[in-house]
Amino acid sequence: MELFDVVFFVFAFITVASAFIVVFSRNIIYSAFSLLFTFFGVAGLYVLLQADFLAVTQILIYVGGILVLMLFGVMLTNRVINVELKTGTMNTIPALLLVAIVAGTLSGLFYTTWKGVAAPEATLTSTTKTLGSMLMTSYLLPFEIASVILLVALIGAAMFARRKSKA
Repeated sequence: MELFDVVFFVFAFITVASAFIVVFSRNIIYSAFSLLFTFFGVAGLYVLLQADFLAVTQILIYVGGILVLMLFGVMLTNRVINVELKTGTMNTIPALLLVAIVAGTLSGLFYTTWKGVAAPEATLTSTTKTLGSMLMTSYLLPFEIASVILLVALIGAAMFARRKSKA
């Protein structure tokens, strides 16, 4: 087992273990902090895939922005801290059956296709420059259309929330 395999398994374990804590924790603060480790684990996997732009974006946007905003929202809301997170219906047996099928399929695929993590080539360059030039030249129109659609969705959500709060 090479060093890259060990690093991959460490990041994979961090990501999966913290994701389990996010899903199964009854305390929303613990879930939010576990989500932090999940995001860092995914960023580490992006680094191993040589997607440096995605790794930095993962850390800046998700960890730096969204997760911090969620933590402030949870911590500043006193009523949410003591709430027990429970679902109304418990479909445990169908969920366990589906998880067993997916886990068996993924384990079989992993067993038949795993060849180890390839070591990065020494002559690789950063993808950030290429992505930046593509976003500002050939993909400028779709990028701007996506930003306008997101802006319209944000305005619509704000108007919907304002209308609902006045009623």
